[in-house]
Amino acid sequence: MDTNKTPHILVVDDEKEICDLIEIYLTEEGYQVEKRYNAYTILRDIEKFGIDLVILDIMMPDIDGIEALEMIREKFNIPVIFLSAKATENDKINGLLKGADDYIAKPFNAMELVARVKSQLRRASTYNKPVGENNAVIEANDLVIDTKKKQVLLDGESVKLTRIEYQILTLLASNPETVFSTEDIFKAIWKEKPTNANNTIMVHIRKLREKIEHEPRKPRHVKTVWGIGYKFSL
Repeated sequence: MDTNKTPHILVVDDEKEICDLIEIYLTEEGYQVEKRYNAYTILRDIEKFGIDLVILDIMMPDIDGIEALEMIREKFNIPVIFLSAKATENDKINGLLKGADDYIAKPFNAMELVARVKSQLRRASTYNKPVGENNAVIEANDLVIDTKKKQVLLDGESVKLTRIEYQILTLLASNPETVFSTEDIFKAIWKEKPTNANNTIMVHIRKLREKIEHEPRKPRHVKTVWGIGYKFSL
């Protein structure tokens, strides 16, 4: 994200009133806002307007939020916040597992939504300098992390990680054998007071292992230190 330009946010929800409400609060904060009531043109809109963050309803007709997120992740790595009437803990975890950066349940507090947007944009703006960035290549047998090129290779093949997964990996790998609690990881990545840190980090660690470990249930690199947290082993 270009930190010199006004952040541009795309709100996609089939309820016009919700789009209008979100627009009011975000424009008051100085953001540019585009509204859409379906996801048909979502990729085109992201590219056309240089969108920095998407607020995406899950339950929409035809192309739902999950499908829209999959489309986004094929081309873009911008933050996506799910907005949904599905409010159970499992719903939130599933949303994060699908690749969303955050999940807000309806009905929502508008100021909380604004705070979440600010948090996601802040994290995105620091992505060019990930936590633990040393402009170095970290090699761990079959896994190579090039923090200068922001590239991860497994057996010589490029691994596509989300921004959060990459930041967690570089944090741990830049400090091998150092144990980080879930609260430590949350504060380092989100740069704010931990909220629901255990579940949030657990979800991202699970997805990360699926991508960089040959046997995710028996990880060689991102290891659990029971009762404490996680560490990276070379």
